[in-house]
Amino acid sequence: MMRSTAWILTTAGAFGLAACSLAPKYQVPDVKPPPSYKESLGTEAQGTWQPALPAEDAERGAWWKVFGEPQLDDLEEQAMAANPSLAAAAARVQEARGAERVTGAARFPDLSAGFGPTRQQNAPQSLGVPDTGVRPDAQTVWRAQANISYEVDLFGRVASSVAAARADSQEAQALFRSVQLMLQADVAQTYFRLRELDAELVVYDRAIVLRQETLNFVATRFEAGEVTDLDKAQAEAELASARSDAMSARRSRAATEHALAVLLGKAPADFAFAPAPLATVQLNIPAGLPSTLLERRPDIAAAERAMAATNARVGVAKAAYFPSLVLTGTGGYEAKSLGDVFKWSSRTFLLGPLVGTVATLPLFDGGIRKGNLEQARARYEESVAQYRGQVLVGFREVEDSLSALRILRDQTAVQGEAVSASTRAFGLSKAQYEDGSVAYLNILDAERVVLAARLNEVRLRGEQAGATVDLIRALGGGWAHGAVPDTTTPLAMDNANLPPR
Repeated sequence: MMRSTAWILTTAGAFGLAACSLAPKYQVPDVKPPPSYKESLGTEAQGTWQPALPAEDAERGAWWKVFGEPQLDDLEEQAMAANPSLAAAAARVQEARGAERVTGAARFPDLSAGFGPTRQQNAPQSLGVPDTGVRPDAQTVWRAQANISYEVDLFGRVASSVAAARADSQEAQALFRSVQLMLQADVAQTYFRLRELDAELVVYDRAIVLRQETLNFVATRFEAGEVTDLDKAQAEAELASARSDAMSARRSRAATEHALAVLLGKAPADFAFAPAPLATVQLNIPAGLPSTLLERRPDIAAAERAMAATNARVGVAKAAYFPSLVLTGTGGYEAKSLGDVFKWSSRTFLLGPLVGTVATLPLFDGGIRKGNLEQARARYEESVAQYRGQVLVGFREVEDSLSALRILRDQTAVQGEAVSASTRAFGLSKAQYEDGSVAYLNILDAERVVLAARLNEVRLRGEQAGATVDLIRALGGGWAHGAVPDTTTPLAMDNANLPPR
């Protein structure tokens, strides 16, 4: 038995050394990234991004720490620990790793062992006995044997399958990173949206106070007979309108708070966010070189790994045109009685390819192999197109965020001027109305302009914070201080936060 097993392994090793892969040589397509981004935040922005502070202790990719918001830091950690979508993505990584192990097992011999009796009836010819017309009696045979089989990878079918499974596993890891980055961005976006709504409520509450004061003043003048009932009705309508708008903002805030709870993996009833009006977010982020986008974005890395997997499967389809060779062997002991099973004289073995049909050569299959090869090549071309498309989407998202931040920076400055001017106009209108030199319609218009200007200012702050988050997400997350992206492998990502193997 030992000699037969050694023969199988030696023969398999000899054939294995001669194995060759029929997969096309894999090379990442040249997408020719531009030398620089079209949009720019200005040279004064360079070097102002301090990623993941404090840099010595922060985990790579904890980009939200650049905002200096301890509450946001806590929310991000909660989401990383309990979000169901992230847990599902982690499970898909484990599933892909399991599939990789299953496929990789084909590189090794398959060993099994068995023990037990069989009842058999042998023909005289199978025993080398002359045919006298008398059949041997049926007999019970006890067997204790080991079985071994091994596919010699002559044309790289196994190697290509293993390469495809490994790329699938790496794609799943990159998709996990993509889900993780999207979750982090969603938490930050929802956090800033909540704070924006809190700031809007401050504006509405201030407007309600002012309009209540105006109503009180108008009511006093009405009682004195200085104004008509129309002025009082208009003041009451404006107060009611401000209260209704505040209720709409509170309704939006409640829905946003519920959405944040779900991102954290909690029921809305178990989560509450204390009011925290949003202040101006002043954070400039250097976009870096366009070429680094291909190495940093996990969705682009996933598309590249999918392309590598389809390329390897072209090799699997090509290998189907060539012979496959499976070496088999069975060795052990067999005897008519249990007591004689393990005697040296009871040893037996069966080897292939000396015995049995182990080498198969496909001759005609009606076009199945040709169709499979055409499918594999088409899928590869599709994955190439999808990769190029994903790269273009990445560049577009960065450009969108850069232009949004650049324009919002100027727009917030202009809106600040509008707030100041409208506030002065309202003060003048109110003083003139109290003097009786202008009609109440003038003060109503001035109030509305002030409210709209202040709300627009608050919303621009929220959009600025959201655009900052969008840019960081579009760039693939944060960098560790002084870190340089690894370009030695197609998938340049660290393994932090990935499920353990």
